[in-house]
Amino acid sequence: MPPGPPPDLDDWVDAVQEAYQDASKQDGHVALAAHSLGCWAASTWLNKYPSSQICGAFMVAPPDPHGPTFPRQTAATFTGLSAQPLPRPAPVVGSANDPYCTPEAAAGFAARWEARWHLAGACGHLNSHQRPWALGSTAGYSWAR
Repeated sequence: MPPGPPPDLDDWVDAVQEAYQDASKQDGHVALAAHSLGCWAASTWLNKYPSSQICGAFMVAPPDPHGPTFPRQTAATFTGLSAQPLPRPAPVVGSANDPYCTPEAAAGFAARWEARWHLAGACGHLNSHQRPWALGSTAGYSWAR
């Protein structure tokens, strides 16, 4: 974990709300892009603000808050979460060898989020700094379920 305060779900949901408000002033077509714990912040925000005008969310590498490698002490506010149906389309992308989430668990989250599931192969935790990842482009994605 980088230095600084531990991640707090409420703070992250508030940050998503602020980012949405800023982005929606500039463009009427806003979509969320989330990675790791951000997937849980995005899904929590989507369910907290279901009437938002957001197109959808692109969620990559959600960690399993109940999995054996989840940083329970550091990310304690994320441990009680469970996936609930989302009010907007949301493709979920996971890896066959993500140390923070099995593909089965990620596919289960996608199913409970009522989202499209995509297995990207053996890509680790799908960090953008690892290597270019062509599948990560949302260009041309249809936000229809």
